[in-house]
Amino acid sequence: MVEENGQETQTGEEDGALEQLRAEIESLKDQRLRALAELENTRRRAERDRQEASQYAVTRFARDMLSIADNFSRALNACPLDLRETADPQVKAVIDGVEVTERQLLATLENYGVKPIETADAKFDPNLHQAIAEVPGEGKPAGTIVDVIQTGYKIGDRLLRPAMVTVARKEADAPADKNA
Repeated sequence: MVEENGQETQTGEEDGALEQLRAEIESLKDQRLRALAELENTRRRAERDRQEASQYAVTRFARDMLSIADNFSRALNACPLDLRETADPQVKAVIDGVEVTERQLLATLENYGVKPIETADAKFDPNLHQAIAEVPGEGKPAGTIVDVIQTGYKIGDRLLRPAMVTVARKEADAPADKNA
């Protein structure tokens, strides 16, 4: 249609096409924003995976090194303190060397995020500890760790090896005195 001043007016058909184009533009904007959000999520996920891979890459190696740390500990525990003090100077030097090597190994493991699980006066936690026996509590509440047989370790937030512990059992109630 042409108006008196020579300009064309939009017909209903043109209005419909214009609305359709506007709707398509909005749809494309929405798709673009969703694609950008997905790209950002993928980038974050990849970064998190990269960090975890670097943090936990030494897991298998660290687990193997723990048996060496255990052997150092067993070697030192095999020689009581009173025998160490009266030992020959050469034997003392060997024991001191084993102690230094054990400390150095544990410090190196800690540098890589491997840390011992704290068990001193702790309550038994099946996520961190493996109970190998229930023993008399000797005054400790039931479920409390009495003794650590093998130290447990974590790497970052993950369990590397559970601590093997003995746990205080519930003390049997004293029999009631019938004459009271």
